[in-house]
Amino acid sequence: MDGGPTATSALIETRNLVKQYGDKLAVKDVSFQVFGGEVFGFLGPNGAGKTTTIKMIVGLLQPSSGSVKVAGYDVQSQSLLSKASSGYVPDTPNLYAKLTGRELLGFVADLYNLDRKQVVRRIDELLRMFDLTEAADDTLDSYSHGMQQKASLAAALIHDPRVLVLDEPTVGLDPKSARLIKDILRQIADRGAAVMLSTHILEIAERMCDRIGIINKGQLVAVGTMDELRALGKTGEASLEDIFLALTGGAEVAEIAEILR
Repeated sequence: MDGGPTATSALIETRNLVKQYGDKLAVKDVSFQVFGGEVFGFLGPNGAGKTTTIKMIVGLLQPSSGSVKVAGYDVQSQSLLSKASSGYVPDTPNLYAKLTGRELLGFVADLYNLDRKQVVRRIDELLRMFDLTEAADDTLDSYSHGMQQKASLAAALIHDPRVLVLDEPTVGLDPKSARLIKDILRQIADRGAAVMLSTHILEIAERMCDRIGIINKGQLVAVGTMDELRALGKTGEASLEDIFLALTGGAEVAEIAEILR
């Protein structure tokens, strides 16, 4: 099929992506790629355009101009193919409260028209992976926030997507659950998938992401590995926090905080 994935294509590709609300440009000419086998961190201050960009990538928002491809498929003209190739976890899980964890995974598997014989094994595998086996037959409204976050991620993985997009996946999680999700995301990337995540926790991004994109006021101001970002800012052995503050105009705030200490 025309426009399908090739062995060498990026699994996420945005080209000159723009999102405008009236006179406000929320996203301004954003272009980047995410390849299979990598965890890509997407960082920016509040209101910088992170979630808007992510929603255009997963097909929840239509760009004002520009294009997005996921797994080689155009998100607008080949939406079903792009969505079948990807999984999405929003910052706040929005689950069907009266389904059990097991029923949720079965429901999502049916949406993807997965083979029923394989689904039972896949559900058990995911429940075990996310330490949800004991709660599998409890309704989702009895789950803690962390359990709901894990159930949401399990649902996004039920069809073994080539692309996984997550918006603030570790917010509100206890250290054990956050570590589990970080380890699973690394494993998913190591198997060849492209993992893209937004986070405000810069230590997480620095430790687990292969490359990082930084967006500020709707514009992509930097993309690269930690070494490339340091070279861009001529910051030597600076931390990601230092680089982020320098690129997003937060350095003065950091200086004031240091003085107040």
